[in-house]
Formats: sequence, C-alpha cells, structure tokens
Amino acid sequence: METENSVQKVREKIPVKGLLFSSFIFIGIILIQLQEADGGIGMEMLLVGILPVIVAAFAYPLGNRKMMEHCKNNFDTFQRVLGMTLASTPFWLIIAGIGGVTTGMPSKEQVFQSFLVGISSGIVATVLFFFATELVKHDQNKLAAVEATQATEIIFVIIGEVLLLSAPLPSMHSIIGLLMIAGGMILHSMFSNRKTPIKVKELDTKSI
Repeated sequence: METENSVQKVREKIPVKGLLFSSFIFIGIILIQLQEADGGIGMEMLLVGILPVIVAAFAYPLGNRKMMEHCKNNFDTFQRVLGMTLASTPFWLIIAGIGGVTTGMPSKEQVFQSFLVGISSGIVATVLFFFATELVKHDQNKLAAVEATQATEIIFVIIGEVLLLSAPLPSMHSIIGLLMIAGGMILHSMFSNRKTPIKVKELDTKSI
C-alpha cells in the first residue's frame, strides 16, 4: 500500500475456506499416488519422487506471486514466464548433468514424453496459469482458486497415460482421488465467486 511518505506492506489474511478446499484436493492427490505405491514407499522413492513434487507444488505458485509483487505492472505474463524459466535454468542443467553421469543419455521415448510435457505443461498451461493469476492477484480467494487448478494437471496426465502410453486404467483409489480433486475445484469456484454482502448502517434518526 503506497502512502505519501513511503510504501507499507499489508499482510493478507489466509482464506480459511480456500485452504480447506485445497487440503481436500491434496488428499485426492495422495489417494491417486497410492496406486503407484502398492509395493510400499521406500526412502528412495520418497526423496526422489514424492518430496520434489511437494516442493514444486509450493514453489511454483510462490515464485509467481513473488514475480507479480516485485515486477508490479512492468512485466506481462510472457515476460514473467521467461524470467522464471531463466532463473531456474541452472538448476535444470545441474539435474540433467547428474542424470547423464549416473544413468546415461535419455531414450527416444523419454525425450518424446519430455517434449509433450514441455509443450502442454511448460508452455501452454504455465502461460494460462500466469495470465489467470494476473487477473485475480488482488483477491486472495480467487487467487487461491486459480492456484488450485494446478492439481487438475494430474487428471490430464492419467488420461494421457491411458490413451497415449497404454497405461492401465485407474484403480478405485485413483477414481476416488479424481472425484475429490474435481469436487475441490468446484467448491473453490463456487465460493471464490461469492460476493460479500455489504452491510448498510441504519441512520440514527435521533441525531437528525
């Protein structure tokens, strides 16, 4: 908030309902992952597979919020995407180097799958996500609803695996998880669009 003498930072309140809906979606994601963990979850799978996804789920929208906060209206959506891409490039180069040394070069199938993920998720979905957050950045409830849409990516991943990669159909746990994700998104949309009723104070006729 800008004043005459300085700029004061105002901490926004955490939308409790939005947090509950996001937790509902998170539980749905855990249920989906149970299909992959039928043989048990070891420490290696936790560190290499699950932990990075949890960190990315928070770092992705947090980085976007910080970009909007520091860049104000100087950068548009595409410039913010480019900025975050350039800032994260050294990390990806390190990861690629470690993978090349430990396991060798990727196969053609892995390159093709990475290409599809890069186009659909890295370009199309990210640009749409950043543009949507730009539109609602001053409303915490709507911003939380938009940020929760990143969970829908797992739905398209499952559909793509079944159609393109001949993966097995989702188990009952996965179906329940998908329904929970869809339900959480619907609740987010319903409550983020509700307008707070304006209370009109009654005039004190005695003071007139």
